[in-house]
Amino acid sequence: MQPDFWNDKRPAGVPLDIDQGAYKSVIEVFERSCKKFADRPAFSNMGITLTYAELERYSAAFAGYLQAHTDLMPGDRIAVQMPNVLHYPIAVFGALRAGLIVVNTNPLYTAREMRHQFKDSGARALVYLNLFGQKVQEVLADTDIQYLIEAKMGDLMPAAKGWLVNTLVSKVKKMVPAYSLPQAISFKSALRLGRGLGIKPLNAGLDDIAVLQYTGGTTGLAKGAMLTHGNLVANMQQARACLGQFGTDGQPLLREGQEVMIAPLPLYHIYAFTANCMCMMVTGNHNVLITNPRDIDGFVKELKNWRFSALLGLNTLFVALMDHPDFKTLDFSSLKLTNSGGTALVKATAERWEQLTGCRITEGYGLTETSPVACTNPYGDKSRIGTVGLPVPGTTLKVINDEGVEQALGERGELCIKGPQIMKGYWQKPEATAEVLDAEGWFKSGDIAVIDPDGFVRIVDRKKDMIIVSGFNVYPNEIEDVVMAHPKVANCAVIGVPDERSGEAVKLFVVARETGVSLEELKAYCKENFTAYKVPKHIVLRESLPMTPVGKILRRELRDIA
Repeated sequence: MQPDFWNDKRPAGVPLDIDQGAYKSVIEVFERSCKKFADRPAFSNMGITLTYAELERYSAAFAGYLQAHTDLMPGDRIAVQMPNVLHYPIAVFGALRAGLIVVNTNPLYTAREMRHQFKDSGARALVYLNLFGQKVQEVLADTDIQYLIEAKMGDLMPAAKGWLVNTLVSKVKKMVPAYSLPQAISFKSALRLGRGLGIKPLNAGLDDIAVLQYTGGTTGLAKGAMLTHGNLVANMQQARACLGQFGTDGQPLLREGQEVMIAPLPLYHIYAFTANCMCMMVTGNHNVLITNPRDIDGFVKELKNWRFSALLGLNTLFVALMDHPDFKTLDFSSLKLTNSGGTALVKATAERWEQLTGCRITEGYGLTETSPVACTNPYGDKSRIGTVGLPVPGTTLKVINDEGVEQALGERGELCIKGPQIMKGYWQKPEATAEVLDAEGWFKSGDIAVIDPDGFVRIVDRKKDMIIVSGFNVYPNEIEDVVMAHPKVANCAVIGVPDERSGEAVKLFVVARETGVSLEELKAYCKENFTAYKVPKHIVLRESLPMTPVGKILRRELRDIA
């Protein structure tokens, strides 16, 4: 559809487009916000709060260390492998201010997954939490990493409390497996060495790569989506513009310097990165980081400490919170924004949440390659459950058939997206880039959608076989490639099946070799080789798999019998 098709369909206060020249880079967004909101709280975690001024000083020190004490150059890649802790924004913004490209890395990756991402990106440095030091030691020799910066949970706490927390984590709870990385420098030492050095000026522009965000693919190997400064700045502006919608008091929903957003989704995921590290930052608002959202007891206890006005989540998390007996006792009087993304929102969940909290969940849609937000619902009673809303400002959509012909309103087709948030391409993979991104800038999402006459978008199917588990993408070919390496497996296939808690779950079908293989062996093998959300929840042993005459596995038939 033409961009002006959505002119009169967005709520009051939401513009048609954004000013793409408002900022020169993510760095400028960060530095202007830190100056404007210097005394306002930026991030809180484990009882410690950093103001914007403190965040600026810490990140400047980290940038100073990288520029003065390493030979890393602008454009080099630095992997950041941490959960939601205060070190994360310091390291990421410090690295960007030093001119480096950030490689966001899931801290729960297995050694196999880490090797691929570090090697493929060519990362020369790694910032990691010591809880994952054993895995770093295991993979280090197989990578190009030269510089290790090791963080500990208590680094940014007062000395006595920091020592106590680190001792509790490592020696009492024994959460840190034994490892030896004598070449690593501590995060605290890096900050100390870089303090007061200043930052060498950079000429980062909107077309320069800021982040390599890895996403799965049909080959089974994750690809690095090249997200530029322009992509991230644009999506931040688009999300902010949608939050400019007027509330019932006639004021914008997102007020500068007055909101508290609970951040349980991992910042290394592009959804939370854009929301918490970009959108909330440009508005000078406060992010409360939840390090382990699976600890629902601890999560609910933390929520009691805040009069929060916004919460970012997904269906699985909403259900887990509402199932906790103490959740209904919380004060929801300030809550006005609940955003859902990453996986489909179940209608029953949405209705239950609104009844319990008084706040309607707003569902959106996006992909890693779109930085990530492409569509979002209007807020409040203007949203429409069962749709992913309207395209964000500056974005246009169309649906096409298998021949690439644009379809009429109300017709099904592959959703294609065009806008300033579309990635530059896949890192060092021009052929894979050409498969999804054409010369006119249209990105083929792989999702089947319908654009209704009033502009709202419904995702009705997937063209790809991707499985979404608790908001994380799982690609069947990756699972199958690894399982096929098991010496007792002759053939296998993976599908997604509905799951009440995670939206979908991985189901693995296995044909064993003559020697046979047990379910226990397969479960242990999968746990060793996959991050938890990729581990098959269901494993079925079969004598054969349904196939076409040319030997292609028919996943459709497996779904029918599942």
